Amino acid sequence: MALSLAIRDVDAGYGAVRALHGVSLGIRDGETVALLGTNGNGKSTLMKCIMGMVRPTRGSVTLEIDGARHDLVRLSTEEIVNLGVAMVPEGRRLFPKLTVEENLLLGAFRPLARADIGKNLAFCFEVFPVLVERRRQLAGSLSGGQQQMLAIGRALMSAPRLLLVDEPSVGLAPILVSHTITKIKELKERYGLTVLMAEQNFHQAIRIADRGYIIVHGEIVFEGDVAALEQNELVKNYYLGSAA
Repeated sequence: MALSLAIRDVDAGYGAVRALHGVSLGIRDGETVALLGTNGNGKSTLMKCIMGMVRPTRGSVTLEIDGARHDLVRLSTEEIVNLGVAMVPEGRRLFPKLTVEENLLLGAFRPLARADIGKNLAFCFEVFPVLVERRRQLAGSLSGGQQQMLAIGRALMSAPRLLLVDEPSVGLAPILVSHTITKIKELKERYGLTVLMAEQNFHQAIRIADRGYIIVHGEIVFEGDVAALEQNELVKNYYLGSAA
């Protein structure tokens, strides 16, 4: 079973404001790819284009699964989720007045996942034991780290093939950021996922990434493996403090 995602020459934005300019990137089966950039450079917009939440004004977004090609630009978000694409959104976007377990069950919306709700729920509780202890607790009363675990668990409940993770470090203490990134790596390996992670924490992102892209002002300005990223001048300037 093979999967690949190809984004080619995508322009997208909000009304008259264009956030992406000719963006192209690719993800191969089983990879973890980091999309690196500081706030406001288009990372979340690109994620939303993949999920069908923002429509590109130009370019293509193509997902190939097991030999079948799908034009995501023409599909609704529901149809994209049904193909096996799930997103952990920036800010987590939980239902605060619902319990932990209810939030998880809402993640099992897609038809293919409904038959395995029990198995997937058990898997989420195994991966994140704290969620078992708090399964009856309202999601809004959890700590930031626990909410991030719940958001990841909710995405896993859809039994995804491609997992998009948007800014998992936002609002978390450094030790929780490290724990969250490590968990994403563990889940990718154990669950056989392909992962695209948008992140501004360079040091944490490259711990688990196979390759990365740097996006600046809505344009991909560099791509390469982890070793190449660490030597890139943009990385030194933006992330390693070589320039003001």
